[in-house]
Amino acid sequence: MPTNKHKRKITAHAKSKIAKSSKSLGLISAHPKVFVFVGLFLVALALYLLTFESKDNAMFGLAMLSLLAGVVTTFSANFAMPKNKAK
Repeated sequence: MPTNKHKRKITAHAKSKIAKSSKSLGLISAHPKVFVFVGLFLVALALYLLTFESKDNAMFGLAMLSLLAGVVTTFSANFAMPKNKAK
């Protein structure tokens, strides 16, 4: 009498090739150079608003939001860029 009565099917453990090859890419990781420029533009806009238009509380808040969004966008796009390993 065999000890292993219930044998598992090999197809239950095999991963499909379609699921492996399709990676969900985000927008920033798909186009990192564009988002670096977008982030730097937002930082420059924030500096302009702080320098010339910060008389109003709303403009100051908009400048702070633009600065925060620009810095976060630039850093995340820099991390998403592929690194060149030339030796």
